[in-house]
Amino acid sequence: MKIMVAIKRVVDYAVKIRVKPDKSGVETKNVKMSMNPFCEIALEEALRVKELGLASEVVAVSVGPSQFTETLRTGLAMGADRAIHVEAPENIYPITIAKILKALVDVEKPGLLFLGKQAIDNDQNQTGQMVAGLLKWPQGTFASKVVLDKEKQVATVDREVDGGIETLCLNLPAVITTDLRLNQPRYATLPNIMKAKSKPIKKFTLQDLNIEIKSDLEVVEVTEPPKRKSGVIVSSVDELIDKLKNEARVI
Repeated sequence: MKIMVAIKRVVDYAVKIRVKPDKSGVETKNVKMSMNPFCEIALEEALRVKELGLASEVVAVSVGPSQFTETLRTGLAMGADRAIHVEAPENIYPITIAKILKALVDVEKPGLLFLGKQAIDNDQNQTGQMVAGLLKWPQGTFASKVVLDKEKQVATVDREVDGGIETLCLNLPAVITTDLRLNQPRYATLPNIMKAKSKPIKKFTLQDLNIEIKSDLEVVEVTEPPKRKSGVIVSSVDELIDKLKNEARVI
C-alpha cells in the first residue's frame, strides 16, 4: 500500500507574527519558515506505518511556490521515499488544495491519505474534510491513535471529542487528519539530510492537473489582536467588586 502525505510550508511556530503595513496579510519576507507542525505529525505517522511493514511507500506532497521544495526536502530527510511539488500561488484556499490533492490521488492511487488537521497560519481545518468529500472516501479527523489492519483493509482511528474518545473503523482507502497527541515527530539526521538531496521531487503544474484557481472568498483585512491591558492591584474586596461590576461589567 502506498501512503500520500500532504505537507505545508508555514511561518515557524516560534516566530513572532507581524502583520503587513497594508494589512493584507502576515509578513513572510526574511522570516523563518518550516513545515506545519500538524503536517510533521502526519508524515511521522505515515513513516511509522511503513516501518511496521504495512505500507510500501510514503509520498510527500506540497502545493505552492518553488520555495515549498525546501519543506519537501525536510520531509524526504525525515524518511519519505519521494515527493511531489505542485507549482501554484502561495495563498490559495482549501477547496482548491482539496481539488489538487484529489487529482494527485487519481494519479498516484494511494491507499491512505494523511494530512495535518489544520495549518497554524490560517487554522482553517477544512482541506482534509473537503478532499475526503471529493474522493468519496471515509474520513477520520483529529486522530490521536491510528491502527491499520492490512488483511481486512481497515483503519481504526481514535479521535478526541468533547465527551471523550470516539473510535471509528474506516474502510481503506481513507483520509486521516492528525492531532497533536498522535505522536512525536522525529528529527532529520545529517546522513538522511544528505540522502534527501538525491531523492526525486516530481513537478506538476495546475494545467497538468486541469485545475483552475478561483474562489468566492476575499481577505478584506488582517489585523493584530488588541493589546492586553496591564493588571491593577486593588486594596479591598469592596473595590474589587466595584470594578467587576462597574468597569468590567461581569457581575
